[in-house]
Amino acid sequence: MNLKLLTERLILKTITGSTSVDITNIETDSRAIRPSGLFVCLPGFRVDGHDYARNAIQNGAVAIVAERELPLLPGSITLIVVPDTRRILPILANVFYDNPTQRLKLIGITGTNGKTTTTHMIEKILNDAHRKTGIIGTLYMKMGEHVEKTLNTTPDTIQLQRYVHTMVTQGGSYAVLEVSSHGLDMGRVRGCDFQTVVFTNLSHDHLDFHSNMESYRNTKELLFTQLGNSEFDMLKKAVLNADDEASSYYAKRTSAQIITYGIHNMADVRATHIQILPEGCKFHVETPWGQGDISLKMHGAHNVYNALAAVTTCLLEGITLDEIRRSLGQFAGVEGRFQEIETGRSFRVVVDYAHNPDGLKATLQSAKEITRGKMICVMGCRGERDRLKRPIMADIAASYSDYVLFTTDNPFSEDPEQIMMEMLGGLTSHEAGNWEVILNRKEAIQRAVELAGDHDRIIITGRGHETRYIAGSQMETFSDEDIVMNSLQCMKQSIQIMTPEL
Repeated sequence: MNLKLLTERLILKTITGSTSVDITNIETDSRAIRPSGLFVCLPGFRVDGHDYARNAIQNGAVAIVAERELPLLPGSITLIVVPDTRRILPILANVFYDNPTQRLKLIGITGTNGKTTTTHMIEKILNDAHRKTGIIGTLYMKMGEHVEKTLNTTPDTIQLQRYVHTMVTQGGSYAVLEVSSHGLDMGRVRGCDFQTVVFTNLSHDHLDFHSNMESYRNTKELLFTQLGNSEFDMLKKAVLNADDEASSYYAKRTSAQIITYGIHNMADVRATHIQILPEGCKFHVETPWGQGDISLKMHGAHNVYNALAAVTTCLLEGITLDEIRRSLGQFAGVEGRFQEIETGRSFRVVVDYAHNPDGLKATLQSAKEITRGKMICVMGCRGERDRLKRPIMADIAASYSDYVLFTTDNPFSEDPEQIMMEMLGGLTSHEAGNWEVILNRKEAIQRAVELAGDHDRIIITGRGHETRYIAGSQMETFSDEDIVMNSLQCMKQSIQIMTPEL
């Protein structure tokens, strides 16, 4: 694309050099720049993109967008100086990728918990109804057989627009996007034309990034206020959880039409007669479009909420309740979200991503309802993250489990022993006898497998689908599922060694 065409929408800009050059790629990471690239310098929390302009040029950049003059640039390089590179980035990305979110229907899901499961439910329902749908979130970007690993729940602006552009070129009708508070605060979804936005819930999390719960709540408000105020925008939809008090706050801040879902409070789409069963859960749903019974292969009231959000969203897209019921009945769940591991043993093992207080509580409550024996929990708290939730989560683990193995969960640069001290500070005297500390995560999981007896259930929380474990400058590649299977294999070999041949 011609640089003049690419930058003509920027109102305040100072250009030094020629704009009669063709741009083949835009990047904010100098290492990713390819020949004929445009490098946008973003000031960050730890590094400043302006310091990497020369690296970008060495890798093929022919133009630089910056917030200040950059001395001693080669004469062949075009420099565009703007007041705020982060604010103009969505403009550049939209122009470069031909405004992809205006060429399909974009559905955004935000909330503390449930984003990944809800997006996958919606994706399945729409695809089953022959509405070709892609998904972007914590696990990946996926469109049919095309899958790309994502680094963030909500990708950076350029990557996000590229993903949606890919979906458009592959004939996609819908894109379902997980929208994180980080992504909103950093402006990653600016320029995205949402058709529908969905709110799941708001609870304690990310207070390392947001100073308090009010700030955290207000950041998510951005997704609803960005629906706009035009007559066309008023035809858009905001799907809100009637049982979460933050919904009334968001309802006042959008011009979109509001549709609610819930269990306890009055709602447009409401679940009643909920049954928690060993094989999943069932409930009756009442909607303005009819009513019926829905069966899920997933456990817990939190997944009833996720299903209600998906039901409401898809009803608004004209999918019939019968079609939705069939799709949800076939939905097998999401990797790392209450994922049962087939062990061939008399006890059960579940891996779950729960990494905040409400998520952990919901997971343990769900597990308790379907466990005949003891419940053994393996949990830790991540380093360089919200420290206030550490004692709260330790208390939840000890309160809802029969036995807890406190361990590490990606300490990053923090001292694991210091993290553990903060966690254990939340335990009460009556919880003194049902836990132990094993800092090595692999050993903690192995210990849980050794402790488990008939009808017991092991719940391993925190990492879910993740395969990278980072402590200091060291990184290992393993999943919690891998460690479970290795532990079982070691136990099997040990039993074989101990059993004398006859």
